[in-house]
Amino acid sequence: MLKNYKIRAPYFEIGPKCFMWGERMLKLAQAVDKIAMKYDLDVIITPQYADIRLLAENTERIHVYAQHMDSLVPGRGLGSVLPESVKEAGAVGVMLNHAEKKLTLPEIKATIARADEVGLATIVCADSVDEIREVALLAPNLIVAEPTELIGTGVASDMKYVRDTIEAVRAINPDIMVLQGAGISGPDDVANVIRAGAQATGCTSGVMKAADPEAAAEEMLYTLRKTWDEVHGK
Repeated sequence: MLKNYKIRAPYFEIGPKCFMWGERMLKLAQAVDKIAMKYDLDVIITPQYADIRLLAENTERIHVYAQHMDSLVPGRGLGSVLPESVKEAGAVGVMLNHAEKKLTLPEIKATIARADEVGLATIVCADSVDEIREVALLAPNLIVAEPTELIGTGVASDMKYVRDTIEAVRAINPDIMVLQGAGISGPDDVANVIRAGAQATGCTSGVMKAADPEAAAEEMLYTLRKTWDEVHGK
């Protein structure tokens, strides 16, 4: 776990995957940057590798993460994603073990260690409660709890899964914050998972496939702020 990394609950993650890139991605990121400041929220965005520097140098509030990286050290490794390069491009963190880029537990452990070494926070995706426990033992900064079968379906996790995954991580390391992902397609889903105890949530399709991605992002972030404050008495 990278020490002294600051991100506050509630936070939100927007994962562009390969839906958006370049100038269009920058436009969305800058809009989200302003929305994040408006509602006093931390927002993670995981752009294409080639867009990391573009976003990092042209935004103030968002946390720019790489979509993945490898555990190798400088030297050979054509086609690999070097941790030092990700860091120098301006990323503050990296996502690991997404369902579309699965890693073995030993590789997750090695990559978290390299991230810690170069100064990158880690957000690690996991599926079942058992896998989430295994990942929590590796001490990433953040965990994304998302059932693989729900990714991209618009169907959110049931509330028992939300509660069970949060409790599983809390029992191992209460410093690891859990983001509830998969199937978050609109503000109602955001409100539901926060009311169930989640510290964060996020989405891809709900923003990337919206007719107006900026408006969709604002609606979800507004709901995140409003629901969190209602639940926590702010």
